Amino acid sequence: MNRISKLSVSLMCADLVNLERDIHILEENGVDYLHVDIMDAAFVPNLTFGPDVVNSIRKITGLPVDIHLLMEHPRTIIRSMDIRDGDIVSIHSECKESVLENAAFIKQRGAKFGLALNPDTSIDEVRKYLPYVDVILLMLIVPGFAGTMMIHGMMEKVGETRQYLDQHNYGNVEICVDGSVSTERAKYMRQLGASIFVGGTAGIFKQGCILQDTIPLFMSYIK
Repeated sequence: MNRISKLSVSLMCADLVNLERDIHILEENGVDYLHVDIMDAAFVPNLTFGPDVVNSIRKITGLPVDIHLLMEHPRTIIRSMDIRDGDIVSIHSECKESVLENAAFIKQRGAKFGLALNPDTSIDEVRKYLPYVDVILLMLIVPGFAGTMMIHGMMEKVGETRQYLDQHNYGNVEICVDGSVSTERAKYMRQLGASIFVGGTAGIFKQGCILQDTIPLFMSYIK
């Protein structure tokens, strides 16, 4: 299946003092999604954005939002956000709530349901959820902080996941990769079957570079 590649840019890596400015630059340069990490300081040892940030973003851009909930209990937060048709909302298979209940609510709002997997979680462990999944989000790093190094061998998991999905008749499920995604790594993972790429400090917000240069360069590697 020939899947269209999409770039989802991580806002936790943006200049938070000038977040609106950066969002407009991202929009003007044709990114596909704004990736918003929402953490709880329990599932991962960090706090980032909350639902008010997602709702405020709606006032300044029409770009769809790719919401990644790194939380033990995402239910309340999901229901506090302005989720719209075309968004992606991902919760972790390792969370402490009903995956299916949260998936049903997300899909009722018209968004795509993403199932996020930590590096040590096998796709086979979450097979029962796959009939409801639109996107598998593979974490390539230990989640929680920007700039973390990719775990050795994680890119090969992309190919293994793609093969598993195709063999079990879930070829329609897309694979999103998140964590230390450089241009070269993105190109390789595109060949392995990934189609949504979360761009952060390794690919988009690179030190000494401007967004107007890094975005088109990144996109050229995933086409």
